[in-house]
Amino acid sequence: MNIVVLVKYVPDVTGERRFTSDHTVDRDGVDGLLSELDEYAVEQALQIKEQREDEEITVTALTVGPEDAADALRKALQMGADRAVHVEDEAVAGSDAIATSLVLAEAVKTASGGTVPDLVVAGMASTDGGAGVVPAMLAERLGVPQVTLASQVETSGTQVRIRRDSDAATEVISATMPLVLSVTDQSGEARYPSFKGIMAAKKKPLETVDLDDIGVDASLVGLGASRTTVTGTTARPPRTVGEIVKDEDGTGAAALAAFLASKKFI
Repeated sequence: MNIVVLVKYVPDVTGERRFTSDHTVDRDGVDGLLSELDEYAVEQALQIKEQREDEEITVTALTVGPEDAADALRKALQMGADRAVHVEDEAVAGSDAIATSLVLAEAVKTASGGTVPDLVVAGMASTDGGAGVVPAMLAERLGVPQVTLASQVETSGTQVRIRRDSDAATEVISATMPLVLSVTDQSGEARYPSFKGIMAAKKKPLETVDLDDIGVDASLVGLGASRTTVTGTTARPPRTVGEIVKDEDGTGAAALAAFLASKKFI
């Protein structure tokens, strides 16, 4: 069985967010890391491999991004992925979700020897973009089913069964491989790389390819070819001082209740 896990190198969410003149994220001088939500995808792929230990399963981590994005792949390898593929091409910069899904679709097939793998696993969204639509777009391009936003994953043979939890209901969905699976941060705590895993990752293959290698025309991707554009950005306003309720004369509780009522909290 072949499992491909999609991972993304994103700016550290604790850092200051800035944008360039073309409204893309300014990544210069900002620390990056493997998207936390993608760590759950890596974890689920590894759990599937461990649960089906009697089968020969290869877990491949795949990313699209600049040179530094290889750090995200190294983290996935340290966690336990078997190999990694890095699509690095300047023409991809600025691609929206639609263009990104095209690159990923062809990269996924290339990473699997020219065919659709049994399972493609992704996080529910990236922590920098947050759109959460790429897994569905990827499934459409690959021509396979999608089971998305899973909080619990079970596999048996070629069947994948997930539980999807929302505020309104819980759904149980099943589909037959090959398929695209996305998981939420409720699917299970991601493991920390062990010392043994960190050392073993240094010997695992990490292949770098470009758009020519995966058969994607550069004119179809990038900022200019994207169907959606960002027309403007505004810095987050500084936080203002909140209203302070004092209780010096015993009227604090009443003042607090009045304030909450005025905001329709009670």
